[in-house]
Amino acid sequence: MLTGVDTTVIHASKIAARAAEAAMGYFRNLLDVELKADESPVTQADRGVELRVRDYLRTHFPDDGILGEEFGPTDLTVDHVWSIDPIDGTRSFLSGHPLFGFLLARLCRGIPDIGLIGMPALNETVIGVRGGQTTLNGTRIHASLQTVLDQAILYINEAEKIYARHPQVFDQLVAAGQTRRFGYDCYPHALVAMGHADAVVDEDLQPYDYLPLVPVIEAAGGVITDWNGNALTMESGTSGIVTAATHALHSELIQLVGV
Repeated sequence: MLTGVDTTVIHASKIAARAAEAAMGYFRNLLDVELKADESPVTQADRGVELRVRDYLRTHFPDDGILGEEFGPTDLTVDHVWSIDPIDGTRSFLSGHPLFGFLLARLCRGIPDIGLIGMPALNETVIGVRGGQTTLNGTRIHASLQTVLDQAILYINEAEKIYARHPQVFDQLVAAGQTRRFGYDCYPHALVAMGHADAVVDEDLQPYDYLPLVPVIEAAGGVITDWNGNALTMESGTSGIVTAATHALHSELIQLVGV
């Protein structure tokens, strides 16, 4: 018999499929681009995907709240709230790069209990359930067992922002790990959940960017917090985050980036 969480996960999978279909209808086509107040780009694709997700949620979860990147919050005081990032990585999307994502989370009384990372161009959907497991296209996945930073595969996301705002931290990061990669957006975090990468240091994220990552990483056995080691919630605000495969590896990174 399906539990309430099981049923919600099925709905989340259906939402991801619809979001992927909508996004791929726009991908590598000519788009109108506007700049938000923070100079980040937004297109009709971002808005079209989010509207499609909101329509689904209004039909199937009419009493739930919504926090969406493009159309803002709707009733965040209820027990269940959905967080939506319709296209995580609009710059990637605009440049034809296939590593843009779709992010979805459901929060229960402020705590993310279901998180989803969809990769439309890769046909990959990663779903994590708080207290349960993380799956990739239905198959369980697990973070690596790496405990030593010097032996780790480390992704540095938004490196130019880290360099501009925290130059000393940047210098330490580019000397850390056994293998380093510069990255963007949600996919490096998904790679940690899959066990392919060991850690990600990220910067300047909004709640709809990081809330979906929390159940994905934790249910895969990993650890994810802000740069000071605090749990990520709706109240974390704009945040830098650290994702790691193990507590030991996470502790090393927090000592390196803690501000």
